[in-house]
Amino acid sequence: MQQAMRHSLFLRLRPVIPVALTLGLLVSTIRPALAATSQARPNILFIFADDLSHEMIHTMGNDRIITPNLDRLAESGMAFTHAYNMGSWSGAVCVASRTMLNTGRFVWHAQAVYNQAEQERQDGRLWSEYLKAAGYDTYMTGKWHVPANAEKAFDHTAHIRGGMPKDTPEAYNRPIEGQPDPWSPSDPKFGGFWEGGRHWSEVLGDDAIGFLHEAARSEKPFFMYLAFNASHDPRQSPQEFVDLYPPETMPVPADFLAKYPYEDDIGCGPGLRDEKLAPFPRTRYAVQVHRQEYHAITTHMDLQVGRILAALRASGKADNTWIFFTADHGLAVGHHGLMGKQNQYDDSVRVPFFVVGPGVPKGKRLDAAVYLQDIMPTTLELAGVAKPGHVEFQSVLPFVRGQRVESFYPAVYGGYLKLQRMVTYDGWKLILYPKIGRARLYDLHNDPAEMKDLSEDPAQLPRMKRLFAEFRKLQKTTGDTLDCVKAFPALAH
Repeated sequence: MQQAMRHSLFLRLRPVIPVALTLGLLVSTIRPALAATSQARPNILFIFADDLSHEMIHTMGNDRIITPNLDRLAESGMAFTHAYNMGSWSGAVCVASRTMLNTGRFVWHAQAVYNQAEQERQDGRLWSEYLKAAGYDTYMTGKWHVPANAEKAFDHTAHIRGGMPKDTPEAYNRPIEGQPDPWSPSDPKFGGFWEGGRHWSEVLGDDAIGFLHEAARSEKPFFMYLAFNASHDPRQSPQEFVDLYPPETMPVPADFLAKYPYEDDIGCGPGLRDEKLAPFPRTRYAVQVHRQEYHAITTHMDLQVGRILAALRASGKADNTWIFFTADHGLAVGHHGLMGKQNQYDDSVRVPFFVVGPGVPKGKRLDAAVYLQDIMPTTLELAGVAKPGHVEFQSVLPFVRGQRVESFYPAVYGGYLKLQRMVTYDGWKLILYPKIGRARLYDLHNDPAEMKDLSEDPAQLPRMKRLFAEFRKLQKTTGDTLDCVKAFPALAH
């Protein structure tokens, strides 16, 4: 019966993207199509998820999740398999991620202008302002979470949401095995995504479809900024989606821990809001239930993405539209004994990143490291806007054109408050906990789940020194002033 229910919903989800979404069918070669698109000033459709880890797409390796629309989107263009968020100065990692995205600045430089974001807007230095100046009709609905006036940053806005839906005390410290669960992801009485009478993801889908109906009658190119609050907690969705994922069938991550050994020292202990969602110590049952709800809200969001893409086809604008899909950061939900995104493991710092457009190679996957915020300068290049001097991220169009195979970022940086730092370089990851002078080292080629810490192996000290040297270069690049030499003298000399 459960299998029949899953099959029925899959068929409901699957048809909403016509086969014609494979936009490259109308062109015979990649480079001429890209050039023609540039001359025609393509439309830009940006779809932004919240708290969505790179592992939460079926076609990207999660056999348990149902995401047919995102799967087709990935297969209709290029998927960057190693897209990262650079970190955060705030427990609300989304604040830093979105400030970087809309200002184009690396993490600590973005922090420096965060409180002046409205002035940045007035001075024309936000993403949407550049596209407005280039002649685009700009539209936004969903999560904003940048301290600038969204109604003025875009020509048109609909439902501008805050950082997360309101939650309730019942949503925390749950579930406890053997006890009734006080909270339900499908019960509207808990508010959250249900406030207003219609699920927020569905409202966003409605908003986007409405704008596309209007855009169909306009000759002006558009920029749509569609920012779901899903899959952020409280992870709520209709019961039919929850029922797709019975808790007992949900795989527990291989790196499951009842307790992360340094949780308090890195800011991920019981005092952190995200970590309070599940009981301490972690139980397999609690992780299964939270992952059930994580998968359900993601599948529900996938349906809305399909509705939006079907409306794009119906508008007649698809053949000259570039689509970008990503998320602001990932999420642990049981990995390494953690629940939130305030850590440096791949499940929390890596996100999906798809590019679809005229001439974009279909079904291509690239493992070159990118940052999700690279979408901003990519769209500016498509719009014919010269890259502003303050924009530090890079356009991914050289990868799309086949002009580049190596990353602009040989080493990837990560940081959280003054409590965590990270560098990924040459297939290895070094995580630093400056407060306690503790390092962790992972061989990502042979240990992609980051389960075997090699930092105590004396033979790895030269490697750790090389990684630390790369990290110090990145500190200068990103504006990181934290003195890590004092905390790790053995790595600095």
